[in-house]
Amino acid sequence: MGPQSSGKSTLLNNLFQTDFREMDAFKGRSQTTKGIWMARCVGIEPCTIVMDLEGTDGRERGEDDTTFEKQSALFALAISDIVLINMWCHDIGREQAANKPLLKTVFQVMMRLFSPRKTTLLFVIRDKTRTPLENLEPVLREDIQKIWDAVPKPEAHKETPLSEFFNVEVVALSSFEEKEEQFREQVANLRSRFFHSIAPGGLAGDRRGVIPASGFSFSAEQIWKIIKENKDLDLPAHKVMVATVRCDEIANERYASFVANEEWHELEETVQSESVPGFGKKLSSILHDGLSQYDAEATFFDEGVRTAKRKLLEEKLLQLVQPAYNLMLGHIRHGILDKFKIAFESALNDGKGFAAAARDSTEHFMSQFDEESAATEIEQASWDSSKVREKLRRDIDAHVAAAREAKLSELTTMYEKKLNDAISAPVEALLDEASEDTWPSIKKLLQRETEKAVTGFYSALAGFEIDDITKDKMLASLEGYAKVLVETKAKEEAGRVLIRMKDRFLTLFSQDKDSMPRLWTGNEDIRAITKTARSSSLKLLAVMAVVRLDDDVDNVDNTLSLALMDPKPAASNNKSGSVDPLASSTWDKVPPSRTLLTPVQCKSLWRQFKTETEYTVSQAIAAQEANMRGNNWLPPPWAIAALLILGFNEFMTLLRNPLYVGVIFIGFLLVKALWAQLDISREFQNGFLPGILSVSMKFLPTVVNLLKKLAEEGQKQTTTGPQQNHPNPPRSSTSNYSNTSSSASSEVTSSENGDKYNSTGHQKVQ
Repeated sequence: MGPQSSGKSTLLNNLFQTDFREMDAFKGRSQTTKGIWMARCVGIEPCTIVMDLEGTDGRERGEDDTTFEKQSALFALAISDIVLINMWCHDIGREQAANKPLLKTVFQVMMRLFSPRKTTLLFVIRDKTRTPLENLEPVLREDIQKIWDAVPKPEAHKETPLSEFFNVEVVALSSFEEKEEQFREQVANLRSRFFHSIAPGGLAGDRRGVIPASGFSFSAEQIWKIIKENKDLDLPAHKVMVATVRCDEIANERYASFVANEEWHELEETVQSESVPGFGKKLSSILHDGLSQYDAEATFFDEGVRTAKRKLLEEKLLQLVQPAYNLMLGHIRHGILDKFKIAFESALNDGKGFAAAARDSTEHFMSQFDEESAATEIEQASWDSSKVREKLRRDIDAHVAAAREAKLSELTTMYEKKLNDAISAPVEALLDEASEDTWPSIKKLLQRETEKAVTGFYSALAGFEIDDITKDKMLASLEGYAKVLVETKAKEEAGRVLIRMKDRFLTLFSQDKDSMPRLWTGNEDIRAITKTARSSSLKLLAVMAVVRLDDDVDNVDNTLSLALMDPKPAASNNKSGSVDPLASSTWDKVPPSRTLLTPVQCKSLWRQFKTETEYTVSQAIAAQEANMRGNNWLPPPWAIAALLILGFNEFMTLLRNPLYVGVIFIGFLLVKALWAQLDISREFQNGFLPGILSVSMKFLPTVVNLLKKLAEEGQKQTTTGPQQNHPNPPRSSTSNYSNTSSSASSEVTSSENGDKYNSTGHQKVQ
């Protein structure tokens, strides 16, 4: 910056090899540079931007229009590290020199910058005369100090020295028009000072609040906008604003770059369906690359803003990848749980104790989860996998609890089945016998089998490491099951007690002591047999009425015997006013829980039992009477005496005429044969009338059959007689008749068995 037509553009073009427009001296002195122009210095490192400002004190803008001068000066001071002030050598020491208004402007606008950084003011003395620079520089610095002291300052900077705001440097150059060669040499020397100007001790050594190159365009635009609005320029706030905007842009670019990353896409897609080995390292590497690129681009921006935006970017990226991380933990959890189930089941199958297998398997696979989840952790995140670990532990504990319950249930069922097999059939057999020793035998059986099952069950529970209280409850439950099993079986048998009673009665009534079927011949005491069979059946009823697994004594047997087997005393008691002992729903001294059949039910069952067995007794009595009738065919004694008295004459006649005796004998043989053929005794066993009907139907065919056989036998004797030449004389007629009769008798006897079957068959049909 400097007065108009002071050679600013020429100096810049020679110093930085730019191509700013220069004034043509042959056309006159006028304004050449309008506004602010920028260009990049050629051949200077690091990258340096130079600005050519419109000259001050120009007639084109007029004397009163100093607004742009102030705006451009403020803009230059706000964005520049080095300000070159171009001034004529002959103006040094003058009170009204052209550079004084410029310096006042610079110092005034400097006050509008809040917390400004230190700017280098490089005074370039143009068209140096013979006066040495050592003499010119003190005068110039004195003038500069006077101007600084005269500039009004805010309270905070009233005592602030000039050196707090500016580094003042002075350099002198020869006239470009008169001593061009020397001018160029001096400019070359000055140019060398701009190499590595930002290094410590360089022209632009103070880099506080510097704007990085990537934010320079935006920063300059915003600064100029604020200056145009005639607002005070707060450079630190502006620096934060620029850093915020640029860091946001960089962060968004890095986020978009991460989202479009192919490696991330592949990782995200794979983890949707399966576990990815090295997930944590891969994802951490991708995140590290993205954040490193952000750090590289935002390294020169405000540290607070840069750090805050980096944290936001990191949070956004972690928020993006967290679902994949959670999926990965889910895959690990499911995989570990499946492995645990297999290993746990295998350990149980190998015979390992349940509690030891559960404990060892749980510890092993929880450690494996910790290892795999640690390999899944992302370096940039501080996520805690404890919730997933707790979920896995809950799943494992739930599986162990379910397995324990299933195993205990299976174990309990196995021992209950053993008890069922060991108790049910013997209890049923003992109840079927129903004797005095039935319930004591059942009690001994129950105790023996229960102790055996409880001992085995106790040993089996040792591997589960169950607490004593629970173990005692389970053992008590098994003991209770055995008792309930006996009671249930007793209830089942009590429901069939009537059938059992009838079966026992029929067995004892129809069979003798040798278990042979009884034949009711007439010598049996049916009443005594009936009483014995009923007493035994009543004993069965008494045994089945009450469960007797305790040591308590009851009088159910006596009560039933007195009430049902001895009705006379009971009847007499009823007449005397006493109550029927069976007219109740409970037994004396027997709790309802032990009652299988109430007194009322027993009375009803006994009544039904007697009704259904009376027919059997009546049939036995009828059979006995029929048998007695069938075996007694003799007439009564009085009839025999009458026959002897009244038939005396006929008897004497038979004695006087022996021929009648032969006829009677032959008739006897014929009657005897008919008797055997008709099986008269068997026919009349079923009664007189059925016997008469059966005999009358078979009589004529039997007589015809008998006569036919006699005729065939006689014809056979006639045919075989002439063919035999016996030396003996023919037998007498009496002898022949005797042979014939013998043959007939023999024939009748031989055919008796064959015809008897037919007679019996006919009887069955009748």
